[in-house]
Amino acid sequence: MKVPPMMLKALIGVLAVGACVRIAAVAPNAVAAQAAGPAQAVPAAPGTVAQAPGRGRGPQPVDPRVQIRMHHFAETNQDIPYSLFVSSKVKKNKKAPLIVTLHGIGGTHTTMMRPNAIDLAEAGGYILLAPMGYNPRGWYGAPPPRGRRGAPPAPPVDPARGALPPGLLSDPNDPPNLRELSERETLEVVDLIRKEFKVDDDRTYLMGHSMGGAGTLYLAIKYPQRWAAAAALAPAAFAVDREGLSKIPKMPIMLVHGDMDTVVPVTVGRAWAEAMKSIPMKDYTYIEVPGGDHGTVIGSHQAEVFAFFAKHSR
Repeated sequence: MKVPPMMLKALIGVLAVGACVRIAAVAPNAVAAQAAGPAQAVPAAPGTVAQAPGRGRGPQPVDPRVQIRMHHFAETNQDIPYSLFVSSKVKKNKKAPLIVTLHGIGGTHTTMMRPNAIDLAEAGGYILLAPMGYNPRGWYGAPPPRGRRGAPPAPPVDPARGALPPGLLSDPNDPPNLRELSERETLEVVDLIRKEFKVDDDRTYLMGHSMGGAGTLYLAIKYPQRWAAAAALAPAAFAVDREGLSKIPKMPIMLVHGDMDTVVPVTVGRAWAEAMKSIPMKDYTYIEVPGGDHGTVIGSHQAEVFAFFAKHSR
């Protein structure tokens, strides 16, 4: 069948636009990978499903300054990865500050190892540790959100991507004690680093995004003796008991939340901020980001988080 010239021209135009969109979607990661140098193999944790990078989910291009390590988790007889960055300012005979950073749901041990975080850790002389938390949806022990009759809620929709992939929020193959395993594996990795390096217990900090933000608040309340301060970015702390803050009124806490967050509504961050005010917490900071969405707050306020940590020690 002969295609009219005008129709053929339109068809070529559509194909060209589609190609450009695909190239644009791939290009940022390709550029990032090129800038980061030779790619490192990123080991998968138990129950990991493939996710596209960015917006708080999935693996990130691995910066060559980051060490990708494995440790044996004896409780499940599995080897689980974690990421580590050690500033060139860290010395064997001097105590070094440690920041533990927790990824969001569907993320991995590389998700929070963003270049700006690594730059700040280098400048501040920090050890930056990113545990897996056993698998991408362990919640670090924090109670996850629940829907009707105790079932997991329906998968939310990310406006930029549509419905979230199956297996992101729950997986039938997950062990029944997943939350406990996630909590224990996280603390086990922290203790491994404390044994390997001369960590300053008075300058050990905890931060996290989304699920990791919920984990941050949960672990800060449960193990206050471990942390000098904590920072939660867009915390998905729907089911974490805010009354628990009354147990740690002296712990400095920072909260960052975008007012355009469609995954974890800003009302969650505001409720935690109000709870900190009403206790009252001795030292807390709440930053609401105008126009900020769920993922961008990971990178947009790293400098403020690091500055907050630098002001506090136990």
